[in-house]
Amino acid sequence: SAPQVDGQVVSSIGPGLLCLVGLRDTDGEKDADYIVRKILGLRLWPNAEGSKAWDQNVVQREYEVLCVSQFTLFGRLKGAGKPDYSKAMPPQQARQAYAAFLEQLGRAYVPGRVKDGVFGAMMDVALVNDGPVTFLLDSADPNNQVSLASGASMSSLSSADAP
Repeated sequence: SAPQVDGQVVSSIGPGLLCLVGLRDTDGEKDADYIVRKILGLRLWPNAEGSKAWDQNVVQREYEVLCVSQFTLFGRLKGAGKPDYSKAMPPQQARQAYAAFLEQLGRAYVPGRVKDGVFGAMMDVALVNDGPVTFLLDSADPNNQVSLASGASMSSLSSADAP
């Protein structure tokens, strides 16, 4: 995965996770704790022998994690289809919360294996979605009881980016 700003690659990873991170206006430290634990604990890859699927996580594989801030995850379509982002965290607050989230993720894993795009920038993000495997992680719905089809909001969307 590799985000680009103005045609320039600003970050990239090899095998690992691409996490599109949205911050809800009510998100706090506990939400970040939950998402960090889930990102690092998701067992998306088979064991080394290939005999057991869904056995290893990004930490066990020593893969990288690329985070891309994505406030539009909280967009809702109203009326004629105009997006409403009123549930997204305001930009200045979100910038600080996102930076704190990245720092926390780096502390919980290996800082050099945690990368990100450019907060608030228009980015083109290249993704090889292996499988494809894509999971929704929502700190407001830790048991994943609400489906996207019914309009659930998201705190993070993680995609496997490697075999």
